[in-house]
Amino acid sequence: MINYMLGVQRKDKVWFEITDDQSDRSSVHSQTSSITVYGFYPQESKTDLTIIDTPGYGDTRGVDLDKQIAESFLRLSESAEGIHEVHAVCLVINATQNRLSDRQIYIFDAVQSLFGRDIAENIALLFTHSDGFPPVNVLTAVKEAKVKCAVNDKNQPVFFLFNNRQSDAAYEEYETMQDQSWNLSFKGMEGFLKFLDNIKPKSMQMTRDVLQNRQQLEANISNLKERVKMIELKQKELKQTQEAMEKNKKYVEDNKNFEYEVEVPYKDWVDIDRSKASKAMCCRVCEENCHYPGCWKWTSLFNVFNRDASILLCEMIDFNDHCTVCTKKCHYSKHVKEAKIYVTKTKKEKRTYEDLKKKCEDKIGDGVSVVQKLKEELQELEKEKIKRVIEAFDCVETLQMIALNTVSLFILQHIDSLIEKLKEINEPEKAKTLEDIKKRAGEEKKKK
Repeated sequence: MINYMLGVQRKDKVWFEITDDQSDRSSVHSQTSSITVYGFYPQESKTDLTIIDTPGYGDTRGVDLDKQIAESFLRLSESAEGIHEVHAVCLVINATQNRLSDRQIYIFDAVQSLFGRDIAENIALLFTHSDGFPPVNVLTAVKEAKVKCAVNDKNQPVFFLFNNRQSDAAYEEYETMQDQSWNLSFKGMEGFLKFLDNIKPKSMQMTRDVLQNRQQLEANISNLKERVKMIELKQKELKQTQEAMEKNKKYVEDNKNFEYEVEVPYKDWVDIDRSKASKAMCCRVCEENCHYPGCWKWTSLFNVFNRDASILLCEMIDFNDHCTVCTKKCHYSKHVKEAKIYVTKTKKEKRTYEDLKKKCEDKIGDGVSVVQKLKEELQELEKEKIKRVIEAFDCVETLQMIALNTVSLFILQHIDSLIEKLKEINEPEKAKTLEDIKKRAGEEKKKK
């Protein structure tokens, strides 16, 4: 791109390359360590060029690095000196391929899941290692993989051909072939830059919405899993109580005291596993992890006055200074951001029938049986469980409405447990929706 913009010709026998000056990094550059931003402003060209490179997607370092790339991209879009509109998203594919590998599909899905639906017409395919002939096989592979991109007036994917041999040493016996490679690549670049001239740039606003919704989704599902776990443990505790009463039915009928043992759930405040995160945002009232892992926003000076800025700047705090995740949606002042999280645990406790009866009477008054109260509490817990599972599913649906690609790692990390819970509450259609998303991500294929 840059050599084309500088007007480099083959006869010049010159080829420019980019070098990274580590001593002159901008603040945006330093904030986004998992992506690189190249700014190119040549006097020889009428066009300025900014390239955002996202290396490392889908490599052996796994999901955590992919999440860092998405978070860095969000930070870049939010920064005052960052990127606020995008002209094109380029997917680079070898023209000789007749199918896309699972890893490529995963990478393209991950890249596309960064953007809103409005970016689709700005996605261009760049085919490398081309011999200049129509790339029939790779186009078929792209269509089969359902890669979203711009289309021409014939409803075919917009693509450009390249053969990147420009910087190779010149050999007289291969001069004709090298000329062909050079001309092919520069023709492809000419077409691509015309595409950029004619396409309207897209604001990053919808993309920011997508990324923020993804973070909200991950936080909600993580929190939901803990809440559902607590609900199920409370249900288990009540069922153990019911069993104890059934076992001691004669004592109950005679209104006599007896002792029984149950497993009681509780929250423990423990240190974070530093390999997963450095801090978490937690509610001290609800005793819940509102954002863990993934809480990265840092303090800004304008938020310091009379406020705990490190809490306020968590992505889960809304414009009214309340948490969007914890059960009671508490004010940010009820939260802490520390290297600790809540973990649900259980302990065995011995109880008496007299204590249980008094507890029930305190809640509902005389005249209502303990058995009836236990049944009512179980029903309320089941309603709460259903509400929380549906709430998590609704987050996925919201993401589907605005995201170009809903297959994100954030969903896949939690999707199995959410499918299981939807089936438990008799929501087979919603469960199937998530199973289809999982299938789209290639998870089923990997298992076979």
